Amino acid sequence: MPTGTVKWFNTTKGYGFIAPDDGGKDVFVHISAVERAGMTGLADNMKIAYELREGRDGRSSATDLKAL
Repeated sequence: MPTGTVKWFNTTKGYGFIAPDDGGKDVFVHISAVERAGMTGLADNMKIAYELREGRDGRSSATDLKAL
């Protein structure tokens, strides 16, 4: 399970980005994934584990979030 740090998350807009610990492109995270994990939002600089899922548009997003 990849890990990373929340770069920023805006609860009002409903999305944010995670900077992967292994480098590479930032990972998109949607509010629906956060809510499915039982959280109300993500704090900047929060350490998190996640799985990647391909979207219909071909881009990856974070799912199955777990706070570390």
